[in-house]
Amino acid sequence: MKHLNAVADLKTFRSALDGSVGFVPTMGALHEGHLSLVDRSRAECDHTVVSIYVNPTQFNNANDLENYPDTLEADIASLAGKVDGVFLPTYELLYPDDFAYRVDETDFSSRLCGEHRPGHFTGVLTVVMKLLNLVKPHRAYFGEKDFQQLRLVRGMAETFFLETEIVGCPIVREADGLAMSSRNLNLTATDRSLSPEFHQILLSAKDDVAARQALQDAGFEVDYVETIDGRRFGAVLMGTAEKPVRLIDNVPLN
Repeated sequence: MKHLNAVADLKTFRSALDGSVGFVPTMGALHEGHLSLVDRSRAECDHTVVSIYVNPTQFNNANDLENYPDTLEADIASLAGKVDGVFLPTYELLYPDDFAYRVDETDFSSRLCGEHRPGHFTGVLTVVMKLLNLVKPHRAYFGEKDFQQLRLVRGMAETFFLETEIVGCPIVREADGLAMSSRNLNLTATDRSLSPEFHQILLSAKDDVAARQALQDAGFEVDYVETIDGRRFGAVLMGTAEKPVRLIDNVPLN
């Protein structure tokens, strides 16, 4: 597994790969959900590349960025023997323009997470565009837990005629139903015991109003609950003001 820290190294590495290339962009703190994307890429592509980069331009809350889990050594160890290369860029490498040039979407990105996290999806789309242009994968894999992100990235790829196929992969959950997330590492024991109710309520509530009320009654701070195109989306806040933990989830409704 090659460790790639420079654009020149990545380009040399990429040019030597024969056959199809799959790509899994991550922000680290890898868990079984990320590794399921790696497994999907390995099953469908000849080569797999993973990036690990905590992208500051998609954080609207400085505390959230500061508290984002950093498990780089363990992340790299978990990828050993599974991927051909791991790309480890810096801000200076990805943003030589200091974020002067940006990718904006003007419709769906302003709803759900976008409504409550100003600028979030501009940062997401910009960094994903940069990574896709650098890695030049045939397929890129994204989890459906961030379903809004998946839809926006897929739309960006189609709009700008990118040759990468954007592949969505099912949510991987803990045994109690909680969607796996890097942010789960920041949950206190009390919050972790409560967190599975988030998914259960989204799935079982008769409508969005009832879901919001049930979440509030259970002790969650509700960011939003909204059903769009037969899928119920939700976001809640846990933790403290100094160390907030934001959980998102979505469920398809019959």
